[in-house]
Amino acid sequence: MAELAGLEDPKAREVNERHGDDHGVNLGKLRALAKRLRTQRELSQRLWETGDTAAKLLATLICRPKAFERDELDTMLRTARTPKVHDWLVNHVVKKNPHSEELRQAWFTDPDPVVASAGWALTTERVTKKPDGLDLTGLLDIIEADMKDAPDRLQWAMNHCLAQIGIDHRAHRTRAISIGEHLQVLKDYPTSPGCTSPFAPVWISEMVRRQDAESGA
Repeated sequence: MAELAGLEDPKAREVNERHGDDHGVNLGKLRALAKRLRTQRELSQRLWETGDTAAKLLATLICRPKAFERDELDTMLRTARTPKVHDWLVNHVVKKNPHSEELRQAWFTDPDPVVASAGWALTTERVTKKPDGLDLTGLLDIIEADMKDAPDRLQWAMNHCLAQIGIDHRAHRTRAISIGEHLQVLKDYPTSPGCTSPFAPVWISEMVRRQDAESGA
């Protein structure tokens, strides 16, 4: 904890707090610390239990993802209220855990929109890597009906799913683009030069263009 405190950067904290994250540790330095520590399950647990955001982030990097029970991960997600902790827990831990599909189904319909956003993030992973068994048409129906008025973090997760369906599944691409154009979600989101807009029609078109360029299509 003392070493983490020593990595505190007021400027980084100012930027992070604008995104809802209450820590000031440079994430590159945090990853370097995790690389040095390597996997340490007990230390990871103790770091998580401090409740400190930087400590929780470090915990997700040095834990043993497959060792967690389903209910442990459910409890952890519900206490991971800052966006970055939530994101790293899902991506670095839950996605690698044998209970990920069970949790995906449970979280997807959870009444808490932050928890539901984790279910959508796991669904997006399946859209790209393991789409067999997913009802892509049904997912697009839900997105079309609910994304416009969804709370911010849930809306962002649903929009990501919409974009990946359009990018990865040609048969659904036209409809995915049409839904994005109709709903206009994130159309005016500020995007840095050289970055791709999160507005689904632009995102889909740009990623498909890159794929075609790489394949020589």
